[in-house]
Amino acid sequence: MNDIQVRLCGKLEEFHLDVDFTIPSKGVTALFGQSGCGKTTVLRCLAGLHHMKDGELQVFGQVWQDQTQFIPAHKRAIGYVFQDANLFDHLSVKGNLLFGRKRVKQSDGLDFDEVVELLGLKDLLNRNPSTLSGGERQRVAIGRALLNAPKMLLMDEPLSALDRFSKDEIIPYLEKLNDVLDIPVIFISHDTDEVERLADHLVLMEKGCVRASGPLLDMLADPTLFIAKSAKTASVIEATIEGFDEEDQLSQLDLNGASLLVPGRVGDVGEKRRVRIAATDVSLALEEPSKTTILNVLQAKICDIHAIDEARINIVLCLGEGSKGRLIARITKRSLNSFGFEVGQSVYAQVKGVSMVERRRAG
Repeated sequence: MNDIQVRLCGKLEEFHLDVDFTIPSKGVTALFGQSGCGKTTVLRCLAGLHHMKDGELQVFGQVWQDQTQFIPAHKRAIGYVFQDANLFDHLSVKGNLLFGRKRVKQSDGLDFDEVVELLGLKDLLNRNPSTLSGGERQRVAIGRALLNAPKMLLMDEPLSALDRFSKDEIIPYLEKLNDVLDIPVIFISHDTDEVERLADHLVLMEKGCVRASGPLLDMLADPTLFIAKSAKTASVIEATIEGFDEEDQLSQLDLNGASLLVPGRVGDVGEKRRVRIAATDVSLALEEPSKTTILNVLQAKICDIHAIDEARINIVLCLGEGSKGRLIARITKRSLNSFGFEVGQSVYAQVKGVSMVERRRAG
């Protein structure tokens, strides 16, 4: 079995951790939760930097830790990127990238030129790290980790110390990793925007425990999870570009059977994209609206109703006949009672706003 299996239970100093989850051995997994919930502790245990005696780690079918053995960090072939890039200021960017490479077989992993190209580092090679922006420093730190030919890349909130400009600079490079790397990437975040753009799989943590774990799009559509109670709750749906209307400048997207229009040319026909629809941008009607400026009115069926608090309700919608798409609409308790919405009922979802999650995948 090649999945990554994690079971950790015990105390480190005053913090108690009790987690048991399995994640894929490919793709990008996000450990998500508020500060202090145990995300970094889990990551450091995976890296071998913490040893929790009551724990089991199995990676790629190999036991890294159980009751009888503990493989030390230097034998785990891990690439680790810290919140702070931790570059060596006495070395150039090129020197930082090559640090430790001599211990790796040249045939293993990406070569130097491939990493430089992947992370856009060519013009930075002769510079001193002290002259780099925050985003540039993190790109170098990721490149250094990749050049150590890791079997797994771990990133501890790689964007948390960056300003918005630096985040926008580095995220497109992080988006490339999943298409290029054939190793699992596990990163920590408490920012839903980062998770929606970068992750394939999500592990939700709270107070030292895992509340849920699964494919990202399924997790975001689950109204019972704490992530669905956020003011920023949104549905993220994988769509395929079907065509482009030259006259009205609208792209047509297929959401597994449902159709959506978005302004502008968002990519080539056949390309897969993620779309983000805020729960507060979805309203419901019992009859098809006849006169409205809203472009996207989708036939749907109510598949779940979940109260967030005394005043607000999340309604989960199944889109269209045969569609696997799920959409969350946030309405008030008054609207729920006034319209008499119930599970199994057919409705029309009016989507007031759609944003593209800027993540391109090979179609």
